Amino acid sequence: MSFGVKFEVPERLRWWVEARFGMFIHWGLYAIPARGEWVMFFERIPKSEYAKLARRFNPRRFDADEWVTLAKEAGMRYMVLTTRHHDGFCLWDSQVSDFTSVKATPAKRDFIAEYVEACRRAGMRIGFYYSLLDWRWPEYWDGPAKNPEGWARLRDYVHAQVRELMTNYGKIDILWYDGAWPYKAEDWQSERLNAMVRSLQPNIIINNRSGLPEDFETPEQHIRYHERPWESCMTIDESWWGYHAGDRHLKSTLEIVRLLVRCVAGNGNLLLNVGPRADGSIPEAYKRRLRAVGEWLKRNGESIYGAGAAPFRAAHLGHVTAKGNKVYVHVFYWPGKSEICIAGIKNRVTGARMLAADKTLPSEQREDRLFIKGLPKRPPDPIDTVIALELEGEPETTPPSFWTK
Repeated sequence: MSFGVKFEVPERLRWWVEARFGMFIHWGLYAIPARGEWVMFFERIPKSEYAKLARRFNPRRFDADEWVTLAKEAGMRYMVLTTRHHDGFCLWDSQVSDFTSVKATPAKRDFIAEYVEACRRAGMRIGFYYSLLDWRWPEYWDGPAKNPEGWARLRDYVHAQVRELMTNYGKIDILWYDGAWPYKAEDWQSERLNAMVRSLQPNIIINNRSGLPEDFETPEQHIRYHERPWESCMTIDESWWGYHAGDRHLKSTLEIVRLLVRCVAGNGNLLLNVGPRADGSIPEAYKRRLRAVGEWLKRNGESIYGAGAAPFRAAHLGHVTAKGNKVYVHVFYWPGKSEICIAGIKNRVTGARMLAADKTLPSEQREDRLFIKGLPKRPPDPIDTVIALELEGEPETTPPSFWTK
């Protein structure tokens, strides 16, 4: 996708596009062994052995209000929680499964209900992750061609659980599917499934992982620009979605902010994942980073929320976002000099302001080149110093022509 390309956004997606930043939470039985959410698969744990983990699942430190408060402190505008991952364990009282937090654990709690209620109290938008596949079903491994009758039972189970989630908890804002692979939308009857979802939740946003495009793309652990709404999902640690005690390589506040800026500069969102411990607590190291991101957003949020791609770039400095008649230059690489140059601006620039210091900066425009002056030797914000430019009209760019002069 080219910088500055815009796409039409349906009205029901507008809040999500403007939000730009959300919290992903992967949490379930896999937090007990603390070796990531795929531990059952990687260690080939038999389902009877894995099921015994439910007897130990009694998260006394789980507090949904604390999770939501942390998301708000981080400047996040929506949350997505795993209702059921590939291991088949449900965090709600599903009527088509006994492998649930209500029936199979000493906790006997509907954690989805508690999460929904906490989000509503705080005015946080609510998202549900749901995996279509379930490793415990032999029919999943057989597939629809080998075992069509068994596959039909699995598919009915999946449809019934999605119906429960869309029926039992009031208005839900996002349905985030996963696990359709290696089968097709026709195998899951995704068109019928999503029609049912939309009949129950007319304003819901659905991702592209049921095998159908639906509302938005979901690049995972990388940023890839698309010419329609998209959201990059990434982990706060190196690679694990569920809590992994051995992964201590966490992204810094600087890395998280810059990932967020890169997403917004390409008209995308960032969904950043944290994996709570088995007791329901979120590690302090995660909290410190997220709160620091929130502090940066308090100073610079106008360059993120409701912003998107700009038609011109400043790759030698960092990235550029835009909103209305304003452009925001995110200076990742502070030059250490009193002047920087932004090129390709067709509009007349009427003002420049440094957000972190709330300071007006002198500038000089020579045709499509803007020289911003009066900069300090050191960056006022070591994470990302943002310079806001006010333009006459919405930003436009000029094609490069310096080699013809």
